Amino acid sequence: MRAPEEAPVSNPQASQNRYRADLREMKFLLFEQFRLGDILGQAPFENWGVDEASMVLDETYKFACEVLGPLNQVGDKSGCRLEGGRVLTPEGFKEAWTKLYEAGWKNVSVNPDWGGQGAPHALYALVEEILSGANTAFNMYPGLAHGAAEVIQLFGTARQKSLFLPRLYGGQWGGTMCLTEPHAGSDVGSSRTTAKKLADGRYQIRGTKIFISGGDHDMADNIVHLVLARVEGAPPGTKGLSLFIVPRLRVKDDGTIEGSNDVAVGSIEHKMGINGSATCVLNFGENDGCIGELVGEVENHGMAQMFKMMNGARIAVGVQGVAVASSAFLNALDYARDRKQGPSIDHWKDPTAPRVAIVEHADVRRMLLEMKAKVEGIRALIVKLALHQDQVHVHQGSDDQKAQYHQGQVDLLVPLVKAYGSDQAFRVCEMAIQTYGGAGYIKDYPVEQYCRDAKIFSIYEGTNHIQAMDLVGRKLAQRGGQNLQEFLGDVAAFVQKNQGHPTVGPYLAELGAAQEALAGTAMRMLTWFQTGRMAMVPLAANRFLEMMSVVAVGWLLLEGAVLASEKAASLPNDESSARDRAFYEGKRHAAAYYARHVLPEVRSHAEILGREDRSPLDIPTDAFASL
Repeated sequence: MRAPEEAPVSNPQASQNRYRADLREMKFLLFEQFRLGDILGQAPFENWGVDEASMVLDETYKFACEVLGPLNQVGDKSGCRLEGGRVLTPEGFKEAWTKLYEAGWKNVSVNPDWGGQGAPHALYALVEEILSGANTAFNMYPGLAHGAAEVIQLFGTARQKSLFLPRLYGGQWGGTMCLTEPHAGSDVGSSRTTAKKLADGRYQIRGTKIFISGGDHDMADNIVHLVLARVEGAPPGTKGLSLFIVPRLRVKDDGTIEGSNDVAVGSIEHKMGINGSATCVLNFGENDGCIGELVGEVENHGMAQMFKMMNGARIAVGVQGVAVASSAFLNALDYARDRKQGPSIDHWKDPTAPRVAIVEHADVRRMLLEMKAKVEGIRALIVKLALHQDQVHVHQGSDDQKAQYHQGQVDLLVPLVKAYGSDQAFRVCEMAIQTYGGAGYIKDYPVEQYCRDAKIFSIYEGTNHIQAMDLVGRKLAQRGGQNLQEFLGDVAAFVQKNQGHPTVGPYLAELGAAQEALAGTAMRMLTWFQTGRMAMVPLAANRFLEMMSVVAVGWLLLEGAVLASEKAASLPNDESSARDRAFYEGKRHAAAYYARHVLPEVRSHAEILGREDRSPLDIPTDAFASL
């Protein structure tokens, strides 16, 4: 789908909008495959219907193309700068921030009690995809404010909620999450940031945090930092960490800003991508004047509280991944349809044959179909996870067994969405560059920026190996392994039900074989835990996460293809339905490609893990290179 006409932008540096989104595909997922309409109109979504949800997607896309998209290249070129101890964002960002909150798109799913619209998570996930796809770097700022507000909403005191939530959700104040320290990296338990309790119940904070996205900016009046720190005398490791609300500027209970809170920006990073997002080194309490307050009222619960924000952020990274990958694919498709080069393969020896669009060349078509399948499959996985979240809210208190099932699937799918979504985003962007050829490597086209921006996704919010270890070390064992068994059972039930389908049935054997290979590998990993061969677990974790992700994506693509086949068969065979027929045909081909070319990798991975190879462990460190 091509973007709407670009609105004029006052910024003389602003480039044209180059963001593309397929709203037809998004609406298929929401309203046809996952039947969001079944829960719209009932608590807690009683104020929502299909028309309202569809309109939100349309209007968000229009906003993204008119306001955020034209600033994406601007932010990439100019980046952020540090002047007088403050971060200045790229030209146009501040105005876009104001317009975003005026439009209300960041608060679509926020509880109406705090000024939101109470929409389902499944809809909000696609709203976030549109905003992130148009301008990933910009959307990180309000995304972090939203995440900080959610933590305070869940764990804060009544006073903290009334003071911070309206300003965080309303865009007056920004927010951050502050975990990483220079010496520790991902080893959060090694935190040296300290919190000294004062007589009035507040805490004096001192320490340095690094890689803080949105750590400072000029778009909001204040920034609320959520800081992990250790109270004097607390236990070592993560069990001794507490979470503190530390505003950049001190505030009174009525929200009045008092002045400096001794939070200083030490520097900003100069990065490979997302240059419009300020990644800061923050120094807390250099002059012993940084004051924070405990989130809630109990010390040493910081990691449990922060995990709420981290899980939300991990899902958001998966959304970022599919957002950027989708626009890269759609831009590559536009280019392939327009660029003429070489004759058809049928006339490859004829120098006088007419040049054809590169979309006619076999290898370009292969790349386009692989990009399409992965983008659509990962998006389906994200919406599936978000709908599980919505079902938790629907059933909580009325059917606890169903709520528990849906929450278990959320827990299981988070590391898949983050890791597989981000890994494949980079690969799709790389493939988009390859589709362009040499043109893709230059800045005249958007895909080289997409590729640079996408690389960070597999690193921040917990590297993808951390996600893999979270999956195999924690998530597989939850509820005694029942979450995994229910996931495998859902896949198996789909295979059994549809194996005789006239068009999709032939591909179900691959899904069934992949599901069995995944189940067998899970048992193998359990054996490693039980027999003390723990060293094998981190060697195999990444591969297992990919196996499980491929099964999940293959399942959802094939599920969509079954529905698409039925829909296509019901259409009249005339010109009026040509676009819908083509859309549904595309769903079938994407699922077929993934089933034939990607699902078989699961069995291959299972066979490799079955060898229990220890080569990376057995090689002496000095043997890596004799330098």
